[in-house]
Amino acid sequence: MEIFLEILFLIIGMVLLIKGADFFVEGSSAVAKALKVPSLIIGLTLVSIGTSLPELAVSITSSIAGKNDLSFGNVVGSNIFNILVVLGLCAAIMPLAVSNNVLKYDIPIYIGIAALIAVFAFGITPFVLTQWEAGVIFALFLLYLGFTIWRGLKGKDEAVEEEENENTKKRPMWLNIIFIIGGGAAIVFGGDFTVQSASKLATRLGMSELLVGLTIVAVGTSLPELITSLVASKKGENDIAVGNAVGSCIFNIVGILSITGMIHDVPLEALSYIDFIVMSLAIIFIFIFAFRSKKINRWQGILLVLMYAAYLTYIILRNMGMC
Repeated sequence: MEIFLEILFLIIGMVLLIKGADFFVEGSSAVAKALKVPSLIIGLTLVSIGTSLPELAVSITSSIAGKNDLSFGNVVGSNIFNILVVLGLCAAIMPLAVSNNVLKYDIPIYIGIAALIAVFAFGITPFVLTQWEAGVIFALFLLYLGFTIWRGLKGKDEAVEEEENENTKKRPMWLNIIFIIGGGAAIVFGGDFTVQSASKLATRLGMSELLVGLTIVAVGTSLPELITSLVASKKGENDIAVGNAVGSCIFNIVGILSITGMIHDVPLEALSYIDFIVMSLAIIFIFIFAFRSKKINRWQGILLVLMYAAYLTYIILRNMGMC
């Protein structure tokens, strides 16, 4: 009976995270528009970060509670899920075009920063990400954020701006503020519910916190990216589908992991380097698939999903001590 209660609280926590992030982004976007902040900058920063708020809330709550395995597992697991499942399913539905900008800038930046984190966490200070290393990564995150805004200002998207204006002018300012406050509160409480329930569930089921972070929590907190990208893909909005998944991955690994590490050092399990390698290889596969044809075909999308199924099988067997 207690296990069912923990599962119930876990689901409640994830629902609060997802809906809280949705309301927070809606309210913040509307207020920013009222203050004359360009919609393009809002989309490139606030909205992309907003879809990663569940991961941020879980990781910070985990770090404060000293549950670093859950925090690390959530970030790495979410990225693996975003790349293999989110992009894989989108491509399986319809061949997914990948823009030159993503291939030229975002994916190489992701690979480069992942390599730097690997040097820090598995080389210079083996199996721990220290606070000063996290500080270096956070500085890189700020640089990437500035670079993204600069890129956004170079290419204007008036259609998106008009659409956002239509959506935000109808809502009164007091309601937008309520959205921000209510969404923020839901994120905080949802993060606490998710971390506490996931930790207790792991103990009761004999699962490690790293496994719970890599699977249950990672999938749950990645639902905003999955839903957003699937809807965009079905509508033929490939840039949104790919940009949402890749952008969220960069924010997860650069922003969330660095913020978590700056709270205090993040110790890693002995086998966590394998999960990090899988995360890095996943984005490399995307780059290889899209390098020549500038798209991910249906069979490649199915292959990505099957790769996630194989990885999921491996980590479950690993937790059972069978490999």
